[in-house]
Amino acid sequence: MSKRTDVTSILKRASAGDESAVNRLLPLVYDELRALAESFLQRERPDLTLQATALVHEAYVRLVKQEEVEWQNRAHFFAVAAQAIRRILVDHARGHQRAKRGGDRERVRLDEGIAAPEERDLDLLAIDEALEKLAQLHPRQAQIVELRFFGGLGLKEVAEFLKVSPRTVDGDWSMARAWLRRELRENAEP
Repeated sequence: MSKRTDVTSILKRASAGDESAVNRLLPLVYDELRALAESFLQRERPDLTLQATALVHEAYVRLVKQEEVEWQNRAHFFAVAAQAIRRILVDHARGHQRAKRGGDRERVRLDEGIAAPEERDLDLLAIDEALEKLAQLHPRQAQIVELRFFGGLGLKEVAEFLKVSPRTVDGDWSMARAWLRRELRENAEP
């Protein structure tokens, strides 16, 4: 049985109420969650106090506390993990901003072409606000950005989770990046 199949099988048992399944899950997903956390934290400002281990543990705690989620498969788990990681990073950025009493916002480096090359450093809170706006206009596009950027999922995994073709995901991903690029540029602080 592959690691991918193990994760799906364990998630289904956890959804059915098997509490021991939750304990078997972390070793199977930890490395991927940690790699995802490290990639996000590398884009943060150098004096950031949040560590990859803390981010992974906080996200995992939020994931396993969700009693109403009926886990479908590995892709579903990482989709929800992407949302948890995004919330943690945004909450941390807001807390930091409050601590500085309206001072500088945290910066995150966006990959995959959301930002124009000369504008790679973007405000995490601005990204969150733009994604919220995109979700109102095009929910699937916003979800694709979240899954790709915050969840680290590939086109095939996103397509599997959303039950659409990889070609549809690719098209939506391109349109969402263009929309976000324009939105972030228009709302950039002077």
